[in-house]
Amino acid sequence: MSTKGPALFSNIGKKATDLLNKDYSTDQKINITTNTETGVTLNSGLVKKGGLSCGDVAAQYKYKNAALNVKADTESNVSTMLTITDILPSTKTIASIKLPDYKSGKLEVQYLHEHASFTTAVGLNGSPAVDVSATLGTPSIAFGAEASYLTSSRVFAKYNAGVSLTKQNSSASVILADKGDSLRGSYLHHLSKLNGGAVAGEVNRRFSTNENTLTVGCSYVVDPETVVKARLNNHGNLGALLQHQLTPKSSLTISGAFDTKALEKNPKFGLSLSLKP
Repeated sequence: MSTKGPALFSNIGKKATDLLNKDYSTDQKINITTNTETGVTLNSGLVKKGGLSCGDVAAQYKYKNAALNVKADTESNVSTMLTITDILPSTKTIASIKLPDYKSGKLEVQYLHEHASFTTAVGLNGSPAVDVSATLGTPSIAFGAEASYLTSSRVFAKYNAGVSLTKQNSSASVILADKGDSLRGSYLHHLSKLNGGAVAGEVNRRFSTNENTLTVGCSYVVDPETVVKARLNNHGNLGALLQHQLTPKSSLTISGAFDTKALEKNPKFGLSLSLKP
């Protein structure tokens, strides 16, 4: 698929959001990935949340421009996703379903153009939801919007709009979401003083409740295998994590969460181990 144009709407502000949220967890996780001689990639995962444990087993098979993913979990759910790239130039088609919910089937088509990107997703049932998004511009500046229409009730479940500005070492975005009830602005900047790490900030304003949330965070590259991240919001929630690459594809992540306004509460810790050949 062509990537010379603007990114999909779902990617607006994603870099800052990932720095502030990705890999932070208070659960215990382990994922093991293996490859078979027939080209199938197998992944097994186990997650412990509090006193509850759940797991899943997934398989992926790729052939030319197609990829088939199947995942089964301990709650008796089976998810299947078929992805085909470039049926038509610059397109990606995704068909998915989660059993035993037969009404969860969905067909999505993505189209990336030099000056625009579009997505359309339709539920495969009698009264489907229709999701559409569009982004216009360039890789440097883009304007976009998305909406979800419920054909059963003939109402819009959501409509959002946003703008993003991307430079070599920084990116900024503003998104009006929740049917105009919330406004989110984010900014990320890479700094050489952090060895290739970055600083980021995000402001969320919800108009109906007059609530503001400000989150700031940073990442620091200790060495080529180790990254340290931290974040803090105006409600006193402090998070930190250390991620170390055991091998080029395997990593160990240790994270913690603290409430600085209630230090008498015990901090929460998470551990994630990902093993890949």
